[in-house]
This record gives sequence, structure tokens and C-alpha cells, in this order.
Amino acid sequence: MNLTVLQEENERLKALLAQTQATLAEHQAALAASEEARRRLESVVSQLNHEKFGAKSEKLHPDQYHLPLEDVEIAQGVLDAAQEKAQRVIQGRSDGSSGSRQRNRGHLPAHLPRVERIIEPKSTLCPCGCGEMARIGEDVSERLDAIPAQLRVLVTRRPKYACRRCSGAVVQAHAPEHIVPGGLPTEALIAQVIVAKFGDHLPFYRQAEIYARQGIQLDRATLGNWAGRTCFHLKPIADHMRGHLAAAERLFMDETAAPVLDPGRGKVKKGFFWAIASDDRGHGGQGPPIVLFHYAPGRGGEHAERFLQGFGGQFLQVDAYEGYDRLTRLERPQGPWMLVHCWSHLRRRFVKLARNTKSPIAEAAVRQIATLYAVEATVRGMAPQARLAARQQYSTPIIAALKPWFEKQLSMISSGSKLAEDIRYGLAHWEGLTRFLGDGRLELDTNPVENAIRPVCLTRKNALFAGHEVGAENWAVLSSVVATCRLNDVNPVAYLAETLDAIINGHPQSQIEELMPWRFRKTSSPNP
Repeated sequence: MNLTVLQEENERLKALLAQTQATLAEHQAALAASEEARRRLESVVSQLNHEKFGAKSEKLHPDQYHLPLEDVEIAQGVLDAAQEKAQRVIQGRSDGSSGSRQRNRGHLPAHLPRVERIIEPKSTLCPCGCGEMARIGEDVSERLDAIPAQLRVLVTRRPKYACRRCSGAVVQAHAPEHIVPGGLPTEALIAQVIVAKFGDHLPFYRQAEIYARQGIQLDRATLGNWAGRTCFHLKPIADHMRGHLAAAERLFMDETAAPVLDPGRGKVKKGFFWAIASDDRGHGGQGPPIVLFHYAPGRGGEHAERFLQGFGGQFLQVDAYEGYDRLTRLERPQGPWMLVHCWSHLRRRFVKLARNTKSPIAEAAVRQIATLYAVEATVRGMAPQARLAARQQYSTPIIAALKPWFEKQLSMISSGSKLAEDIRYGLAHWEGLTRFLGDGRLELDTNPVENAIRPVCLTRKNALFAGHEVGAENWAVLSSVVATCRLNDVNPVAYLAETLDAIINGHPQSQIEELMPWRFRKTSSPNP
């Protein structure tokens, strides 16, 4: 009897040993995969550093940096997966859970449809033989799933009716109006094409390739024609948006280069997109955030003056580009524009200098400017009076001490140094930099318009803006509408689809305010 027990125990120990060895092998394989992923990630980062900081002849073109960065992200994903697998082996988990990492769990938008699945254990019988076990709870997890984009055909039938007893007229409903009369696309499809191009920076030829994978043959010229027709119908929207901007007391303005084909010479010439924005959310204002783009063949201040013709604002928040200075000499009924300069631009200069040279003066300047932003963070969204009171109490003493400190440092350093140049930049624009201390509606920087114009820079990496200047102007109209939708937390695809449908069906021009992006329903998405 004892011999039998010993044999059974021996077999059990052998089985346990085999299981332990298998677990150890799996653990070692997981650790090996993790180590390989780590080496791969270090190699990619090392190569990226070499290409960024190495000899000039070996550096990457800036447009190529997204390629190694994507490789870094992929390598990081491999490393994460390998480490999670090793952790599961070590802790003895085989249920696919990954511990406490729950980055987006519980924060997926409520408006998304839910498809539930229930995973039951293989058996709910008690292993002790007591019978069926009772359900005492459950663990719930949510993952974001995707269904491939589905195209469908919208079939419209218009029955004809006639009287069988007489030869009267035939009755039939009128054919509905469309953006492309008798054409292929619905307004919803056109909206998708527009947002993909002017919001997501996906050129028409790439979109054509995507549709081709579903058996729909569309060329770039066709998609461009749809966009042109859409632009024609949306111009009244953009014009009405301009009317709102013209009535704003304070505006933001910025410009960025735009390569435009010059058909007559067969070359590319340098144009500029100018952005005019209004955003009162910083001081709790009720006005809607708006951004309007314009194209100009140059960067001269005369273009800024032309775009602001008829505007009644008082303050213009801009960077220190000298072209804006002419606006301070304009003769207008409300007086010339008062420029409010950007602390973010000054801060960037000192941040770059501190990073490259470890200058203690530059580092001190960065800390002083950071205190101004700390004050602003405490009053963001408050009424102008509250913001002004906080600035007078906390920011004014900082500013009062900062200017003489700048002047003292300037007298102690080489006049030809980069640090001296940056300090002189700040002192030369001191009036515009400190104007925010006298009005709670003003902001510390031009970030609202910079954020709005940033997609222009992204699009510039994908394709030329237009084959001619007229195309660039059309780009400006469509981008203005899409960007304003995003500023107002509105789904631009849904907005364009419904707005185009309303316009084509005769929405009265006298009620165009109802079609503004800020009047459209907000995107339903909780803040995590």
C-alpha cells in the first residue's frame, strides 16, 4: 500500500517537474523576446540620434523623421507585448489579463454601439462535488473595435402615376437636388472626401487608391471636381464666418508658407496661407471660436491689411513679424490696431538656447516666463475682470522685475551673442508683450491661431496645395469650415453632409446663421 502511494507521489512530482520546466522554457522565451525588442528599440533610437545630431551630410531630411519614429513606436509595442507575456508567465496568469494597465478602459464614448459577448467557464460545477455554482459577479472590459468602411448604393425610385380613365398628365415627384447633379456621390460621401483631404491631410490620389480596394474606380480629377462644387456652395458659410470675425474685439493672426505650382513656368512658387482666428473661451466669452484662412502670393504686411479690411477689432494678437507693424499706423474710425505679442515665441528662444548652450541666464529667463504661465493657468476660463485682477496682483510684479533684469544681463554679455539677440528681441517688443496686463480678454500667446494653422504644415508634407492660386483660395474656404468645426467640437463629416443637403434643398440665405458650425450638435464624447 505504501509502495503504491509512493509511486503515485513520484508520478505527481514528475508531472509537476515537467510543468515547471515547460513554464520555465516559456518564461525564458518571453524574456528573450523582450530582450530582443529592447535591443531593437535602442538600435532605432541610437540611429535616430545619429541622423539628427550627426554630421550634416548624414542627417535626415525633416520630412523623413516620421519614418524612424514610426519604427520606434512599433518596436516599443513589441517590447510592451513581450514584457506583458513574461509578466503573465511569472505571475502564473493564463487568462490573457495584463495586470493593472487600463489606459482607456471605461472612457470609450457612450454613443458608440456596444456588441456584448459573454465568456463562460468550461464548467460551473463545484470541483468538490457540491453541484452547480452560483453567479456572484462579473468582470467587464471594453475594447475599441473597428468595422471596415462600408460603401453602399443609395437607390432612388420615383414612381410615375397616370389615370386609366382619362388622358390626364402623368404625376411624378421632382428629382431631388444634389451637389453633383446626376452624378455618383451623395452629400455624405462628398463630406467624407472633403474632411479626409482638408482635415486629415489625405491627398485625393491616396483616397482614390482606398476606394479602388472596394472596387470603386475614382480618379483624382473626379474627387477634385466634387470638392470644387462643394466649395462653391460653402462660400456663403465662409462669408458669414468672416462677418462674425469682423465684429470681434480681439483677433489672432498668423501666416505660413504654402508651395503652389506655377503653371506658366513649370515651377513651384512660394505663397502664404494667412489665418485669422477668434477664440474667447480663455476668458469665458460667449462668442464662437472661428478660424478663417486666406491665400496670398506673398508675406508682406499689405496682405494682412487687405484681409482685415472692414474689420472693427481693437487688438490683434500676433508674433513679432514686422509686416504687422503697418497695421498700427492705419487710419480707421476705431483707431489703428494694437498689437499684442506672443510670450510663447520669446520663451521658445530661451528654451532652445538653454538646451543647446546650458546658459544659466537663458534657464532663468525660462523660469520667469513659466511663472507667468502658472498664473494664467489658475484663471483660464474666468471672466475678464477676475483674470485682470490676478494679473495685476501676481504677473505685474514679475514683469516689473523682468525688464530691468533683462537690461542688466544685456550689459554684461557679448553684444554679438545669440543670448543678447534674444534679449533684445524681447525688449524691442516689450509694449506688445506686456499689453495683456491691462485687459483680461487678452491671452499670453498666439497658441489658438497656431494650433489652427498647424494642419497647413502637415498638409504641406503630403502634397502641393494647388495647381494655381485659385485652387489655393478654394483650399482656404474648405479648410476654414473643417477647422472651425473642430474648434467647436463638431464632427465635420456629419456637419458637411447635413449642411450641404440643407443648402442644396433651398435653405434661405436670410437664415444662414442656423447653418454655422457652432450651431450644429456637439460631438458626444466624454472627457477621460
